[in-house]
Amino acid sequence: MISRRNLLSRLGWGSAALAAGGLAQAADPHAQHGGAKPAAPEPAAPTSPPAAAPRASGYTPVRTLNGWTLPYKLVDGVKEFHLVAEEVEHEFAPGSVAKCWGYNGTTPGPTIEAMEGDRVRIYVSNRLGEATTVHWHGILLPSGMDGVGGVSQPQIQPGETFVYEFTLRQHGSHMYHPHADEMTQMAMGMMGLFIIHPRQREAIDRDYAFILHNWALHPGTSTPDPSVMQNFDLWTFNSKTFPAIDTLVARTGERVRIRVGNLSMWNHPIHLHGVQFEVTGGDGGRWRREQWRREVTEIVGVGQMRDLEFIAVPGDWAFHCHMSHHTMGPMGHEIPNLLGVDQRGVEDEIRQLLPGYMAMGKNGMSEHSGHLAMGMLPGPDNTLPMMSGEGPHGPVEMGGMFTLVKVRDDLAPGDYRDPGWYAAPEREQARCVSNDPEFGAPVRRGKTISAAPGAAVDPHAAHRGHGG
Repeated sequence: MISRRNLLSRLGWGSAALAAGGLAQAADPHAQHGGAKPAAPEPAAPTSPPAAAPRASGYTPVRTLNGWTLPYKLVDGVKEFHLVAEEVEHEFAPGSVAKCWGYNGTTPGPTIEAMEGDRVRIYVSNRLGEATTVHWHGILLPSGMDGVGGVSQPQIQPGETFVYEFTLRQHGSHMYHPHADEMTQMAMGMMGLFIIHPRQREAIDRDYAFILHNWALHPGTSTPDPSVMQNFDLWTFNSKTFPAIDTLVARTGERVRIRVGNLSMWNHPIHLHGVQFEVTGGDGGRWRREQWRREVTEIVGVGQMRDLEFIAVPGDWAFHCHMSHHTMGPMGHEIPNLLGVDQRGVEDEIRQLLPGYMAMGKNGMSEHSGHLAMGMLPGPDNTLPMMSGEGPHGPVEMGGMFTLVKVRDDLAPGDYRDPGWYAAPEREQARCVSNDPEFGAPVRRGKTISAAPGAAVDPHAAHRGHGG
């Protein structure tokens, strides 16, 4: 039996090579994405990227949200990568940590990045308790390298290492994932991005990428449930939920590309505020110019990738899935509808049986975030709130698949640091002009329902005295 240490030694990745940083090329352009040591890769802290990101020869390196790019070793003209399938501890956002499966210590696994025409050799070591494979999703290669267990190859048993080798005969945005016990392994987080840049340099200033996924992490538990088909608790960009998802930043006038992959169980209409982006490609590479479509929302189907490109304009712009429950944190399913129901009469009685119970939902769910902010509503262990996030003007009331694109005039090229909140010019800022609910003479149609005389305007009024 070949040990892990012996295997690394045979591959030329011994301790001396690691100490010398020999896994990556000397001029590796991806150092800013993690600078990981191959034996135990660690991504760079997403909130503290370097001020300047050097460009690779021939392409703008991809920046994976909350992720990192896998270094390679050049051996006789072949780019060698090494993936390790293993259990990982993953934080979706502060307050929610789970036992997941991934590659090289993270979920998703590291992004593999290469160029059209490259010959790649990818070692895959299995440190899981069951067999696995890796399928190179959308990549043109020999049948025996396709990674379908039992069909194109034997399964990679626990403790084994397989090698895949092929020449990249295309360019585009691609993914990798198991094709063995796929429902379980993908539900547990086994997936990653495989980006192939074209030979001819593209006019892209900033290149972002991430994978859409969903998780069933039931309240109070720490292991995702792979048997759930629809009622998920967490909706993620690269296995993170808002407000833990990295911000995308750009300088005014830069051309930005966002590569979005979907390995979840739902289709996702991805919507960007502030611009009309162009859909320019996906799994099949960058399309011909006449095929580009101008949109503000693009549905990314299960198993698809889509490339969205736009010219950055100044501001803080929401970027999210437009399925409204996909921009929320964990919530109850199949519970009574309490909109419009005055629960004050039953709240005290229920609290005698369930201490800490708090009636909510009569006027909408904004109460939820307010209660959390005031410390009035403790939730189950290891479970995120349904809505969270604080902006410069108050609660953001979002979760799940939501982040921001921040564009500034004075951002230096290659600077990926969060610039803080945008200060809109006074003439361009929405503002309050009246506190009178009867203000103006708006035109109405249909039958309106008036609030009861003396009804409380404060959504938290019903809970005064409960600790807030």
